Amino acid sequence: MKPIKQNWKKSIRFCLPMVLTALLCITSPSFAQIPIIKSAIAQTQTAPSLDQQARKNYQEGQFSEAAKLFQQASLAYQSAKDPIRQALSLSNLSLCYQQLAQWNDASRTITDSIALLTSLKATNSEKLSALAQSFDIQGELQLARGQADAALKSWERATTLYTQLGKPNLVLTSQTNQAQALQNLGLYRRSISLLYTAFKLPQDTTDIKLKSLLSGISGSPETATALRTLGDSLRAVGDLPQARLVLERSLVIANKLYLPDIITLAQLSLGNTTRAEADFSTALNFYQQAATSDSVNLRIQAQINQLSLRVDRKQKDEAKSLLPQIQKQIQTLPTSYTAIEARVNLAQIMMKMRKQTPEAINLREVAELLSITVQQATDLGNPRLQADALGSLGNVYQENQQWAQAEKLTQQALQLAQQINAGDIAYRWQWQLGRITKAQGKIDSAIAAYKEAVSTIKSLRTDLAAASPDVQFTFRNAVEPIHRELVGLLVQSNQKDNFKIARDVIEGLQLVELDNFFREACLTGKPEQVDRVDERAAVIYPIILDDQLATIVSLPKSKQNSQTKDTRDFRYYKTNISKKEVEVMASRLRSIFNQSNTFKLTVSELQKMYDLVIRPEAADLAASKVDTLVFVLDGVLRNIPMAALHDGKNFLVEKYSIALTPGLQLLAPRSLKQERLGALVAGLSEARPPDFLALPNVEKEVQNIKSELPSQVLLNNKFTNSAFENKVSAVSYPIVHLATHAQFSSQADETFILTWNGKIKVNDLSSLLKTVQLSRNKPLELLILSACQTATGDDKSALGLAGVAVRSGASSTVATLWQINDEVSASLMGLFYEQLVQARKTGISKAEALRQAQLAILRQPKYQSPYYWGAFVLLGNWI
Repeated sequence: MKPIKQNWKKSIRFCLPMVLTALLCITSPSFAQIPIIKSAIAQTQTAPSLDQQARKNYQEGQFSEAAKLFQQASLAYQSAKDPIRQALSLSNLSLCYQQLAQWNDASRTITDSIALLTSLKATNSEKLSALAQSFDIQGELQLARGQADAALKSWERATTLYTQLGKPNLVLTSQTNQAQALQNLGLYRRSISLLYTAFKLPQDTTDIKLKSLLSGISGSPETATALRTLGDSLRAVGDLPQARLVLERSLVIANKLYLPDIITLAQLSLGNTTRAEADFSTALNFYQQAATSDSVNLRIQAQINQLSLRVDRKQKDEAKSLLPQIQKQIQTLPTSYTAIEARVNLAQIMMKMRKQTPEAINLREVAELLSITVQQATDLGNPRLQADALGSLGNVYQENQQWAQAEKLTQQALQLAQQINAGDIAYRWQWQLGRITKAQGKIDSAIAAYKEAVSTIKSLRTDLAAASPDVQFTFRNAVEPIHRELVGLLVQSNQKDNFKIARDVIEGLQLVELDNFFREACLTGKPEQVDRVDERAAVIYPIILDDQLATIVSLPKSKQNSQTKDTRDFRYYKTNISKKEVEVMASRLRSIFNQSNTFKLTVSELQKMYDLVIRPEAADLAASKVDTLVFVLDGVLRNIPMAALHDGKNFLVEKYSIALTPGLQLLAPRSLKQERLGALVAGLSEARPPDFLALPNVEKEVQNIKSELPSQVLLNNKFTNSAFENKVSAVSYPIVHLATHAQFSSQADETFILTWNGKIKVNDLSSLLKTVQLSRNKPLELLILSACQTATGDDKSALGLAGVAVRSGASSTVATLWQINDEVSASLMGLFYEQLVQARKTGISKAEALRQAQLAILRQPKYQSPYYWGAFVLLGNWI
C-alpha cells in the first residue's frame, strides 16, 4: 500500500483546508491562524463587524454562519459600490462553501469574484492583489475537483500578478502551488525544474554542493513549504539523497520559525523518503512524530502512513492496535478531498491487512466505509476519486466472491478512469476486471481485460517510469503480475497465435523493467524482430509463473511447412514447478559459482537447471538444426550462465552458440561491420583500496588485445573519469573494452565501473557512449566488460547488466556474471579477439567467436569447471 501523500498531491490544504495559502504565509507564523482573505482596504462603516465576525466564525469551524455573514458583507459592499471588497467577500464565501462540501456553489462564487474583478477597468494594486488572491482560491478548488490543468493555469495567472505587485513571497507560494499541480499531473521533473529556478539552484549538482546551497536559502514559511514540495518531487523521480537534504532543510526552517503544521508535513515527507530508502525504523520515527500534531487532519494522515508501513512490514499486532484509533478519528473529518482520499487509503490498507489476518478485518465495515466515500466523491464531482472509491469497493465484493456486483463496480470505476484519461488508475481496474472474469470462468473476457491493462501500461511508460516510488508502478505488486498472469492465460489457451502474443507480452515486461531501472522511458522497441534475420537461431523465453515454468520457443519454420509470411514457429513447453522452487534452485546454483573447486557439485546442479529450462524442447531444437540459442531470461534466471547448463554428457556451449538479450525488439539486425577493427581499451591492474583488489593480469589482457588489433590504451592512473571521457570522444574505434572492476545491481545507482579516481555510474556511462556515437554518426559495435560481477544477494542484479547493454547503444556487449580468475580472463579475451579478427574471413558470428574462446578454455583440464569460462555472456546482437 502506498504511503498517503502528505499534501495529497495538492497544495497545503491539509494544514489549512481549502484556504488561500498565500495570505496565510505572510500574516502568521502558523498557516492555521488566518484562513480567509483580509481586505487591504479600509473597511466601510457598515462592513467591519460582518467581516470580523465571519472570520471569527470561520476560524472556529462555524462555516455555515461564516457563509451567511460573507453573503451579507458582499451585498453591503455591492450597495456601497465597492466592487473590490465585494469580490473579496465572494472569494471568502467560496472558501466557506468548500468547507461545507457545496462544490458547485464554491465554483460559482469564485467565478463571480474573478469576473467582477476582471470587469473593472482600473489596474491599481488593490485590484491586482484581490484578483491574484481569487486566482489562488480558484486553483485550490480546481485541484480539489481533479482539474489539475485548470489549477495550473490559475496559479500561473496568480504568479504573474504577484510578480507585477513586487511580492516575492507570494510569487514563491504560487510557484509552489504550480509545482504541486504538476506533481498531480505526474510531471515531476517539470515540478523540480520550476522550483530549482525559483531558488536559483543549478539543475545538476552534487549532494555536497546542494547541501551548501540549501544552507544559504533564507528561512520563511513560504520557503519551508516550497522546499518540502521540491523534496517530494525529488523523491518521486528517485533522487532520494537529494530529496532528504531538501526536506531536512525544510524541517530546520519550520522548527526555527515554530511552524507546527509545516513541521508535521516535513516529518511526513521525510518519513516517506526514508521509507523509500528502506530505512524503515527512521520512517516509523518520523510518522510517530507527525502523529503528535494538534491538527486532526495531519494526525490521521501520519497514523495512516504508519499503519501502511506496519502492514507492509507485517507487524500485525501493532497494526491491529493502531487501526481502531484511526477509524474513530476519521469519522470526524468533514467532507473534503483530503478526507475522501484518506478513507480510500484506509480501506485499501484494511484489505491488505485482511490478507495477513482475515479475522482482524470485517468486510462489511470496509464496504460501508467505501460506500460513504463513493457518495462523497460523487458530491465533490471528482471523477478520479470516484473511480478510486468504486474500484476499491469492487475489490471488497471480489474478496467476498460476489462476482456480479464486483464486476459491475469495477466496470464503473474503469469507465470513469477512461473518461478522464487517467491511465495510471485505469490499468488497476482493468487488471481487477481480468481477475474477476477469470474467477467466473470467462477466459476470453479475462484475456481481453488483461490485454487492455498491458496496453494501458505501455501507453504510460514515460509517466510510470518517472513516477514516485509509492505511485510508480508498485512494480512487483502490480505491473509485473499483470504481465505474468496474462502470459498464464495465453499459454493456458493452448493456441499457437496466443504463444506469439505471450512472447510479445513478456518482451513488453522486459521494457518496463528497464524503464523502472533507469527511471525513464529511454528505450524504444522496433517492430522488426531480429529472429527473422537469423534463420539458424532459436529464441527461448523461460517465463516464471506462480505454478509453472512456461517456456516459449521461437523456431525457424522449414520452407516446406511455411504457409504464411511468418517465418517463425512458436511452441510452448510446460514444467510444473512453483516460483519459489525456481528461485531456490537458481539461488543455490548461483552461489556455487563463487567457488572454483566444486566441479562435480556444480555439474549436478547444472543438470537440474538443464532439465528445467532446456530438456522439454531439446528434441525440437535438435530437429530444427539451429546452431544458436538466444535466451530472453526472466527474473532469477538472468543470473544463471546458460552456456554452462549440462545434459549429463556435454555443456550446452559444446552444442550451440549462446546469446542473451532483454528483448529482440531492442536490437538492430546487423553483424560486425567488415571494416578495420580497433579498440579503445581502459583498465586497472593495481588495487584501489579499500574495496577493490589488484587485477595483475589486466596488463597481459591489454597486451593480448594490442597484438590482435589497433588499440588506444588507458591503464591505471591514466584511466581517470575525465581521461576516459576525452578519449571516447576522440577515438572512433568500434570496440570499447573495459578491463576493470564493475558491479551490476538492480539499482542504477549501484551499477558502475571503477576508474583510477572514482566510479562511472551506469547512466553516465550509457549517456557518454550514446552521445559520442551520435556525434560521430558511427555505432558502437562491441562493448566488453571483462572483470565485472553481479551484486551478491540481489536476485535482479543482472538487470543492471542488461541496462548497460541496451542503454549504451552498443550492438553487442560481452560481460561476466561473476568475477573470475583474471589470468583466465586475459587468456579468454585474447582468444575471443583472435576469433573476431578471423571472422572477417570465416564469417562466424560474435556468439560463435565467444563460444570458440570458451571451448578453448574448457578443454584445458585445470580450467574445465564452468567457474572459469561460464561467467562470460554475450548480450545483444549475436550475428
